[in-house]
Amino acid sequence: MAVVTGSAGLVGAAATRLFAERGLEVHGIDNDMRRAFFGDAASTLRTRMELEREVDGYTHCDADVRDREALEKIFRKLGARIRVVIHAAAQPSHDWAALNPQVDFAINANGTLNLLELTRAHCPEAVFIFTSTNKVYGDTPNRLPFVERETRWELPDDHPYGRHGIDESMSLDQSLHSLFGVSKTAADLLVQEYGRNFGLQTVAFRAGCITGPKHAGAPLHGFLAYLVRCAVTGEPYEIFGYRGKQVRDNIHAHDLATAFWEFFQKPRRGEVYNIGGSRHSNCSMLEAIEIAERLVGRPVDRSYSDTHRTGDHIWWISDVRRFQSHYPDWRFRYDLLSIMEEIHEEARARFASR
Repeated sequence: MAVVTGSAGLVGAAATRLFAERGLEVHGIDNDMRRAFFGDAASTLRTRMELEREVDGYTHCDADVRDREALEKIFRKLGARIRVVIHAAAQPSHDWAALNPQVDFAINANGTLNLLELTRAHCPEAVFIFTSTNKVYGDTPNRLPFVERETRWELPDDHPYGRHGIDESMSLDQSLHSLFGVSKTAADLLVQEYGRNFGLQTVAFRAGCITGPKHAGAPLHGFLAYLVRCAVTGEPYEIFGYRGKQVRDNIHAHDLATAFWEFFQKPRRGEVYNIGGSRHSNCSMLEAIEIAERLVGRPVDRSYSDTHRTGDHIWWISDVRRFQSHYPDWRFRYDLLSIMEEIHEEARARFASR
């Protein structure tokens, strides 16, 4: 049996489908907070209804990860039958966190603490998988010696991170974190310490940009999905800073879910992995816009602001070799173009007639 928080979100839904396909009964916890964060267009209700209709053995629980009492009822009822807890619920936006820091911290940090404590009390043998973020590193990546190229910032070819990306040895300290980065860092460290102090089988996956056709993209979160939606609908798209040459690696939610599965099969304690598209799947904003324009056959209505977001990265590519060394059977299924083609097909189906 699996418990998945944020089960109607991008990562949670992908994990729900994969783990159910591979034989686990799934209890999903999701209260559509994404709608509260980003408005009706970002609601996960549609995905929840699809899961309830299409996934055998799926049970939905409309609960908030901040509500210890509601979570206690779920964990007490399921008890030791829980084999894995996949924690994908989060407040995911820098900008939203700055406007609502107490709510952001309560969801991301306190919500994680609730789940760790309940796992320790009711199913201590369960595997605990946490969807962390590369934002735990703050703006330390921005100190790297970038070289400006025509469409992107890049590292010199001979830089240690240049060939494979940034590994887990990068420091979390002495850097500017957004408030979102702080709340996720607190949660990330809690996950590690519950592994090291209490012996739980825990892991924090520090992800780059997670994406896919089911992503409910919004201006404050969901880079590729929101860009493609704007390309399809003709809505204006705004680039924030770095001349649009900031680089992101992009991992399909299905590929992340398969990484979760590999860890579940052979868990470790207090583990941390950088995970993302790596050199396999990455782009700058300008490069992503060019692909989106090719997909829709017309220019994207874009504007530019010199102001970048606090704690935002100029360049992020994940070095996934440590995870691959521990789990050599894991492979990418999607590259950047196949990701964007899937997102485009979904966006056309949902938004083209509007």
